Amino acid sequence: MNIPNSLTLLRILLIPVFVLVFYLPFGWANEAATAIFALAAVTDWLDGYLARQLQQTSAFGAFLDPVADKLMVAVALVLLVQADPRIWLAIPAAVIIGREITISALREWMAEIGKSTTVKVAYVGKIKTTAQMAAIILMLYADPLYGLPVTPIGHVLLYIAAALTLWSMVAYLKAAWPSLWPNNGH
Repeated sequence: MNIPNSLTLLRILLIPVFVLVFYLPFGWANEAATAIFALAAVTDWLDGYLARQLQQTSAFGAFLDPVADKLMVAVALVLLVQADPRIWLAIPAAVIIGREITISALREWMAEIGKSTTVKVAYVGKIKTTAQMAAIILMLYADPLYGLPVTPIGHVLLYIAAALTLWSMVAYLKAAWPSLWPNNGH
């Protein structure tokens, strides 16, 4: 166990705390849930940074980090949609969660056939993750901040994240296509 892996495990352990706080019947619950999610988002960045800086990368960390990210984001999106069950929020949430499931399955399959390097994380994924985390933080916070309507800004960022999600999924599928159809249909 090293520092980056400990941070990743912390992110997973924060999920039930996040859910509990989200449902607390107190006026400060949305701020507390936002703080917990923001802490998880920071640990997402920090564990990767520290793994590289401290040369503490590991196979366990490489496996667990994306799982922790996807779990926290999926749970947050489900809670947000449950709190506001309208189609304009459900669609980008479904796109983001569906893409994560699809790409996780694709990566697993590509690893099984020895072609995992074909589906490495692209730079657009980092931009998508940033937009997604910012969107969720703003939508969790919900209250105007310094006169800014954070919820509508969060919705716009969520749609940007969903668009980038589709773009990155197409890039992954395009990279994997020759392995998916080795004979190109012949």
